Amino acid sequence: MTNYNQMLNLLGIARRAGKIVSGEDIVLNNIKKSKVKFLFIASDAGASSAKRFLNKSNFYHVPFNNEITKNDLSDAIGQNRTIVGITDNGFARKINELNK
Repeated sequence: MTNYNQMLNLLGIARRAGKIVSGEDIVLNNIKKSKVKFLFIASDAGASSAKRFLNKSNFYHVPFNNEITKNDLSDAIGQNRTIVGITDNGFARKINELNK
């Protein structure tokens, strides 16, 4: 199984465990509160949204992945989303290892 698929599987497990936040405003507020430990930005997200979240993730030192498509993110969590944040340290650590 590729790292890409493993990340999507972990994202689905994190969703079922209640360890994610999704949607632009909710994720942005949680980044500012230092609750987001890893950030997924869809590769086909809008340019302004992608830039805003890349800047926030760099400012708040949140690791991110912007290589997964919106369809794959949405399939993994069961909701139509372009921005997804992981709030659990364990899931974030494992996903960050796969992201490298």
